[in-house]
Amino acid sequence: QVQLVESGGGLVQAGGSLRLSCAVSGSTFSTYGMGWFRQAPGKEREIVATITWRNARTYYVDSVKDRFTISRDLAKNMVDLQMHSLKPEDTAVYYCAAGSRPPLSMAPSSYDYWGQGTQVTVSS
Repeated sequence: QVQLVESGGGLVQAGGSLRLSCAVSGSTFSTYGMGWFRQAPGKEREIVATITWRNARTYYVDSVKDRFTISRDLAKNMVDLQMHSLKPEDTAVYYCAAGSRPPLSMAPSSYDYWGQGTQVTVSS
């Protein structure tokens, strides 16, 4: 079992920055990689970024490239999502998720464990 707890969400004006953190605990040795997803009201949950646990290989959805950075700290068992130049369309509940099998997928169904989510609201 892996437990995930997100933090760092909040309200920010367009153009601002936020840093989300995900604390990973439990059977972290079984984790192949992590993903940050988001879900806006009335929309499906979508991938934002992924990172492999061992070698920190990253992937970003086009809409956040050059604005968001995903990183992981093996010593602290943390995965962060640094978000810059935020836009109103980034408003959503953000979730971190852990996957135990390669390759990391964009599909939420491929991830085994989920956090409770943290709200990010970007005002115009």
